[in-house]
Amino acid sequence: MNHALLLLTCLLAAPALAKVQVVATITDLGSLAAEAGGDLVEVTTLARSTQDPHFVDARHSLVLGLSKADLLVHVGMEMETGWLPTLLTSSRNGRIQVGAPGNLNCATLIQPLEVPAEKIERAMGDIHPGGNPHYTKDPRNAVPLVRGMAARLAAVDPDHAATYQQNAARFEARLREKLSGWEAALRPFRGTTVITFHRSWSYLSAWAGFEQVAFMEPKPGLPPSAQHVAQVLITARARKVPLVLQEDWYSAQASELVAQKSGARLVRVPGMVPEGQGYLDYVDRLVAAVTAALPAAAPPAAAR
Repeated sequence: MNHALLLLTCLLAAPALAKVQVVATITDLGSLAAEAGGDLVEVTTLARSTQDPHFVDARHSLVLGLSKADLLVHVGMEMETGWLPTLLTSSRNGRIQVGAPGNLNCATLIQPLEVPAEKIERAMGDIHPGGNPHYTKDPRNAVPLVRGMAARLAAVDPDHAATYQQNAARFEARLREKLSGWEAALRPFRGTTVITFHRSWSYLSAWAGFEQVAFMEPKPGLPPSAQHVAQVLITARARKVPLVLQEDWYSAQASELVAQKSGARLVRVPGMVPEGQGYLDYVDRLVAAVTAALPAAAPPAAAR
């Protein structure tokens, strides 16, 4: 065997560099983890983009993925409290247990909104004591999230720490450029009143300058009742609400009724980054859907 053929044989026989195994609870975090990790990581997600992440079946296949994980990134704020602890215990993976370097509670990386000041009671509905957990809806939060993921990847894979930092910096530069365009598109509609289904659009509303005046759920996690829908309709008419916004995994029946009888536009969008799509593409889609629905209504006086 000549030297060239021997070298080729050795290269083909050499094992591929093992990638860091990252598991994200939701696709939003999974897409950001992929930005931080680049080619050095393999990312899987527990909740599909088409399902409400509050409710995920603790299937054996999810346990298997967690058992091999080097890093778990999760929403925190008790978003996954109904299913993630069971999966973590069953995984028997010490690397990703609470307090281990491979467990990253992403809520620790952002400034939460709607942190309750009073004692939480079950009668109040699905209230999260740590604040509103839907923080990925504000793209400005993507900067500390990716930075934090890059730092944690560096902790579990220190040989590539510099690469993770570079990946985060490149993503941040792309995000900053996109932010200027998104904010320019939304600026004419600052002060717009909106109705949302679940309390999952507070971060987007804070960023876009929208005022949430009602929710289709009477309490977080409770389905709309006829009496509550009637009250929301009164609010929609009185405040001349132009937009009803909700995730497409919720039934549209009540929202369609309010929109039809008030003259508002109903916009249903994916609740999380769809599989195969990047975070920036997802925010592009959100901004385009919202701004396309609003021009039929005059912008609020404050924005003229």
